[in-house]
Amino acid sequence: MKMLINVPETVVPDALRGMAAAHPELTVDVERRVIVRRDAPVAGKVGLVSGGGSGHEPLHGGFVGPGMLDAACPGEIFTSPVPDQMVRAAAAVDSGAGVLFIVKNYTGDVLNFNMAAELAEDEGIQVASVLVNDDVAVTDSLYTAGRRGTGATLFVEKIAGAAAEQGAPLERVEAIARRVNEASRSFGVALAACTTPAKGSPTFDLPAGELELGVGIHGEPGRERRAMMTSGEIADFAVQAVLEDLRPGGPVLVLVNGAGGTPLLELYGFNAEVHRALRERGVPVARTLVGNYVTSLDMAGATVTLCRVDDEMLRLYDAPVQTPGLRWGR
Repeated sequence: MKMLINVPETVVPDALRGMAAAHPELTVDVERRVIVRRDAPVAGKVGLVSGGGSGHEPLHGGFVGPGMLDAACPGEIFTSPVPDQMVRAAAAVDSGAGVLFIVKNYTGDVLNFNMAAELAEDEGIQVASVLVNDDVAVTDSLYTAGRRGTGATLFVEKIAGAAAEQGAPLERVEAIARRVNEASRSFGVALAACTTPAKGSPTFDLPAGELELGVGIHGEPGRERRAMMTSGEIADFAVQAVLEDLRPGGPVLVLVNGAGGTPLLELYGFNAEVHRALRERGVPVARTLVGNYVTSLDMAGATVTLCRVDDEMLRLYDAPVQTPGLRWGR
């Protein structure tokens, strides 16, 4: 497998150096692996910190900036960052208004963020945490006790980030983040496995002509494997799986997210089928986002995330944002 890298051992620091060169509005500590918005800490503002294994770009480092995260902690490929990174990030963004940790539900992330919250509080930083667990495909997996955290992470970071940017106190930002997570569900499909730099070959066996329904963002098994389906058939399956659990009863945000190896041409075609499936089921769409936002290296496939929105959540979603991976309204 050909890869655009130097050596597998330096993939993450090499990427961080490149990010620093491309985005002077960020402070990127390559050695200690923390990405911070350059104007942090912002006086009177709640700081938002997230992180996780590398390989899911632009999540999370690509969402650092006004209107979303104040800092992100990248781990090794598909590996949780360590508590020291998280404490360092919290200290860098804390203005005295407190810090919210946004944590995807994977065992390593949960353990390390919990430990970091205790250490940060020992240093006098007020910390709250919100767990993202939106994946309806399976209840438990190789990496998870309970539901996995996937595409809803973007909605949580965007909407809670807007609330923090507008000066909401920590308790309010935390409550909004929890509300977004509880109103969001996701379902992913893999058409081909991803390849990690260290292994240099596919991380799981997915025979030609088959797909994995309900795949996780690390390639964890989903509900079942089937013979290849059309875009419309996949959309019907994914949308139905989400709606059976979400039962929105009103407008939704739609995220059609590429896993890293699917062209936008295919993602937009798939989005058309997702909209058709929602329309046939009587679900109105408030906003739609299509692209590669929560990836799995070079995996071919897509995730459908729906978030049931009210007026306040939609207003915060529409609020200005300026990050490397998401920007509008500024």
